[in-house]
Amino acid sequence: MKSFIKAIFISVLFIVAISIQKANSQSAFTPKDLLELKSASISQLSADGSELIYAVSIARGPNEAAGAAHRTYYKMNLNTHESQALFKEDVKGSSPLWSPDGTVIGFLLPTEEITQVWAMPVMGGDMIQLTHAEGSVNSFKWNPATGGLAYLSRDVVSEKEKELKKRGYGFIFYEENLKNNNLFVLEFDSGGKPLEIKQLTSGVNVWDFEFNHQGSHIAATISPKNLIDQRYMFRKIYLIDIATSTSRIVSDNEGKLGNYAFSPNGKQLAYTAGVNINDAAVSQLYINHLEDNYKSNLTPEGFKGHISWANWKDDDEVVYLSGEGVYPTLTTIAVSGGARKIILDAKAEGIIYRSPQYSADFNHFVFTGSTPKDRSNIYYWDGKSAMKAITDINPDLKTKTLAKQELIRFTARDGMEIEGLLMYPLDYTQGKKYPLIVYVHGGPESHHTNGWLSSYSNPGQVMANKGYLVAYFNYRASTGYGVDFSMEGFMDPAGAEFDDLADGIEYLIANKGADRERVGMAGGSYGGYASGWFATYYTNYVRAVCDFVGISNMISKKGTTDIPYEELYVHSGDKLENQWQMSLERSPIYWAHQSKTATLIYGGANDTRVHPSQGMELYRRMKMNDHPAVRLVQYPGEGHGNRKQVGRIDVLYRQIEWLDWYVKDLNPLNGSMPRLDISDRYGLDW
Repeated sequence: MKSFIKAIFISVLFIVAISIQKANSQSAFTPKDLLELKSASISQLSADGSELIYAVSIARGPNEAAGAAHRTYYKMNLNTHESQALFKEDVKGSSPLWSPDGTVIGFLLPTEEITQVWAMPVMGGDMIQLTHAEGSVNSFKWNPATGGLAYLSRDVVSEKEKELKKRGYGFIFYEENLKNNNLFVLEFDSGGKPLEIKQLTSGVNVWDFEFNHQGSHIAATISPKNLIDQRYMFRKIYLIDIATSTSRIVSDNEGKLGNYAFSPNGKQLAYTAGVNINDAAVSQLYINHLEDNYKSNLTPEGFKGHISWANWKDDDEVVYLSGEGVYPTLTTIAVSGGARKIILDAKAEGIIYRSPQYSADFNHFVFTGSTPKDRSNIYYWDGKSAMKAITDINPDLKTKTLAKQELIRFTARDGMEIEGLLMYPLDYTQGKKYPLIVYVHGGPESHHTNGWLSSYSNPGQVMANKGYLVAYFNYRASTGYGVDFSMEGFMDPAGAEFDDLADGIEYLIANKGADRERVGMAGGSYGGYASGWFATYYTNYVRAVCDFVGISNMISKKGTTDIPYEELYVHSGDKLENQWQMSLERSPIYWAHQSKTATLIYGGANDTRVHPSQGMELYRRMKMNDHPAVRLVQYPGEGHGNRKQVGRIDVLYRQIEWLDWYVKDLNPLNGSMPRLDISDRYGLDW
């Protein structure tokens, strides 16, 4: 017996020693780690499922020229999982696609400020220029039947326009004199020589397009003007006969429109769209039977989710992706209707995946996906077994201490159940109090999923590593819970939707150890609006906020945004003339005089979605009411969110210092503010 007890004791000591060794081998997840994470994207899976073209993106370093992330394309053998770079280092190609016969790979390549379609033989050889368009080619696709291609190219700037601009007469005619994207088709002779180019559209703007499998028709989304608001709200799907250049509308959507795809036999078109013009997001699955133009809706009745993407399994069955709470699902359903069949459930897999690409036989699938502890990888699924990662683009994450993340639910003040996700501090102990940060998603037609949640503007894992509770709520008006839930904010901005955030904070204080005196909030766009609302109207709930590209004045926002009709139809529901007082009272500037919250306001100086003046108005109202802790930072050349690494670096570190100063360390609002110059944290070489 003594020997037995001694053996158990030694085993326990061994296990403890291994655990300590493992813990000691882990290091904290830092802001620098977050900025250096890579992400993966899929370009194309070969028809037989044997090869994959994908890309890996990594942010530029702090000492590089300001710009967007670097992207490198690879080709992977899915049998061996071996990858090789697709392009030579000096070739800045993008959007690669195999030709229908698999002998060449076409891609976009900029040369002398004009982007054209080029091709390179798969077996090696010289690159060949395929298009000689007058203007840059924005996108292209191969004709699956002929080996020709179609492409989009924008109207060119005339020589007269260039000369006027050169002489100082290049005036801006707001939302006029726009350049449209036109659709062209190009075929080749038996020797590969380009034949005559055929222009299929003019006087309208084409946003994207798809060939049918027979190569005889193209489906394209078209709007009257090349404006982002028209992309959001006024696109229709047109069926274009290539031979005759005639077209007709085949979608009857009003408002939001998602993806679309031909059935293999070309007789049907599946597309995703909103249920009506007031639907804030794509939510429904429609089928157009093209021969008689009959349309049907395959969305389950009372569906508590949002269908965001659809394609075809075969001529009789459709596959679609839907967000259902914090997990997506992949489903098949017969075109004739009936019960749906969930074929892949993210909750069971533990992987938050996006829309797949799959082989023609429906036996090989590839997805990009994330988990709570893995930002991005490519996953393979054979249709039967568990999903498995086939890349490992951020191996260092395995050496980092990452916070526990779990699904939470609470009951709002009116009885509605609200879901969210919570990250715990690494040293979390029940009964202790911790500072809390609430990160609010934008839209609000969006939702958080139970995957990787951290980014430069919402660095949850970094903050949990610093000892914060970190919450992400799917408040009312979020997608993923059905159309009725997503429309809870319709004609009611900052109403029940932001009350849910307040109720979520109360829940975390009562149940998870959040310290009422140390609560902060941050978010971008509509999440910035929420941050401004809590800095003013709900100021007693939060000690500090970080308001990124957020709305502060609902009245002036309607007059300065580049999506006024989207705002009207899916948010306001009525013209401003009928909502003056409500719009004013639902604006943070209206309540700025009562703010007791340290407020950091920041955003792009070139933002057309939420104009920079929105941040300026909130700043000015606070300053004119003698607010002691408000700061406004603007990023030159940036729009609605920062694309360049320099602005992302500053947002990340500036937000951390602001929240640490006022929330974690409880520095007084009427004392000194956090330092203005934080360049020592950028990682610059001097």
